[in-house]
Amino acid sequence: MKLVRVGDFGRERAAVVGPHGELLALPDQFGDIDGNFWQRDSVNELQSFLKSFGAEDEIQGDVRFGSPISKPEKVICVGLNYRDHATETGSAIPKEPILFMKAPNCVIGPNDQVLVPRGSTQTDWEVELGVVIGKRARYLSSPDESRDVIAGYCLSHDVSEREFQLERGGQWDKGKSCETFNPLGPWLVTADEIDTPQNLGLRLSVNGITRQNGSTSDMIFDVNYIVWYLSQFMVLEPGDLINTGTPAGVSLGHDDVPFLAEGDVVELSIDGLGSQRSLIGQA
Repeated sequence: MKLVRVGDFGRERAAVVGPHGELLALPDQFGDIDGNFWQRDSVNELQSFLKSFGAEDEIQGDVRFGSPISKPEKVICVGLNYRDHATETGSAIPKEPILFMKAPNCVIGPNDQVLVPRGSTQTDWEVELGVVIGKRARYLSSPDESRDVIAGYCLSHDVSEREFQLERGGQWDKGKSCETFNPLGPWLVTADEIDTPQNLGLRLSVNGITRQNGSTSDMIFDVNYIVWYLSQFMVLEPGDLINTGTPAGVSLGHDDVPFLAEGDVVELSIDGLGSQRSLIGQA
């Protein structure tokens, strides 16, 4: 099942992609696609809705796709989680997941404009598999238990400002949480439709030039391990987003690959999770 949120920024409504690709507005009883949505076990209710929807439920015309989840309580990210990306940045292969946070209010729609921050000269791209939590998780006993708490998967763009991240002191968060720095979507695919999250191709291009072309099979720490690991250090809540790392091909570490600038177009996709297209602007 593909869950979406459509409409003007801040006024999105929950919807689902129907059996023939049509957009179907969810009845008010479902509310927004947030933590409460998952706690109500709404996915099972949606199965019944999809068997009985009518023409009045279809959303007509062109619509803006917002983030497929309402502003999450937490956005947790894993750094250097692909071997080839660690190598291209001159970093050692991590022995444990490297964790950092992104501000939840930098999550935007999949095709919204990404803004280069004021004073930035090193705004970079990172295509990533996003994982959305569906049940409260604390101290999971094994990675196998992670399957029971994952609501679904989505395409996530972990935009990064490398000078802010690496040269301005402190931790990585200041280079990761700038305005518009996490386009998400176009939809959230429920976990039952993804046989394995460890065999998905990821791609990203800038101005038509392929920069990233990898696979989640190259992760150092797989999705189930990451969710289990995080639950040992923090309580994961329904609606939380986890960005699981990026493959090689970012600008960082390549003097001949320019960083993003106003007017650039970034396009990215993940197998089964859709695609994004962002025009780069200036803050």
